[in-house]
Amino acid sequence: MTFPFNLYFAAFASAFVTALLTLPLWRRWCRRVGLVDDPGHRKIHATTIPLAGGLAVLTGLLLPLLGATLLLKADAHAIANANLLIYGLDRRALQLAAIAIGALGMVLLGLLDDKYELKPLTKFGGQLLLAGGVAYSGVRITLFVPNLAFSYGVTILWLLTVINAFNFMDNMNGLCAGLGAISAGLFAAMAAGEGQYLVALLAFLTCGALLGFMPHNFPQARAFLGDSGSHLVGYLLAVLAILPHFYHRGQPHPLAVLSPLLVLAVPLADLAWVVVRRVRTGKPFYLGDTNHLSHRLVRAGLNPPAAVMLIWLGAAALGALALAYTRH
Repeated sequence: MTFPFNLYFAAFASAFVTALLTLPLWRRWCRRVGLVDDPGHRKIHATTIPLAGGLAVLTGLLLPLLGATLLLKADAHAIANANLLIYGLDRRALQLAAIAIGALGMVLLGLLDDKYELKPLTKFGGQLLLAGGVAYSGVRITLFVPNLAFSYGVTILWLLTVINAFNFMDNMNGLCAGLGAISAGLFAAMAAGEGQYLVALLAFLTCGALLGFMPHNFPQARAFLGDSGSHLVGYLLAVLAILPHFYHRGQPHPLAVLSPLLVLAVPLADLAWVVVRRVRTGKPFYLGDTNHLSHRLVRAGLNPPAAVMLIWLGAAALGALALAYTRH
């Protein structure tokens, strides 16, 4: 049975509208509590900017998901193919709950960092705890190795790597959110094409919520993602890369499991580049600088919006290769 396209569109549109309309509310709240980014060293903005993006994206993700779940429980006949959704929700209830709790935890951790500038070890400890909870729920990578300890280890390492890769990429207006939306859209297309409808719905929700935030952030920013938002984006993309079954009877090539590496190649490569460079120059790898890909493109002569759009284009091209590979 083919899953109806209109439900995918409804997930995307509801997340988009929710994030778009709730961001001004979160922006005012952030100003009231002092959750703002002030101008300063390595900052290009001249006024304080509310760090409301993560809260708006989380709202755009969770409100439609909660509304659809309540509607499904109250009147299953109101939603087409409700039996498929009920089956999927029942089968993955623990995992979905863990993913939602992890998303809330990532936003809270990021908010604390935005407000109080947590020590690197404290922030890493929070990331590690949340990643371990997701792995414990059953959302794990196996890579054909039948060993539980290996599965836990590689899953936690993957989550931490992608979370921090997107955290590092949050250095220009629209860059992190745009890369997240592109990656989520690609994962949605992959999952939908393979009939993995629940994963596709989550990916469409993520894509819609991020695009709903974009008009407030690019090209001119009225709100930033903040650490709460960049943590959330990285976390969601790391989870979406794990959930689909890239290797199965319909896709018998084992290398298909590596397709998420192509989808996320740009943030992962940028992370590797800056970490290696900082270590080689004797600097702590977690201290920010202006040697990211976006900064180097600006120094090469592009203005920031053009640099961001070029990076988007590269990420989309690499992701399209991964999509083509999984389809053929």
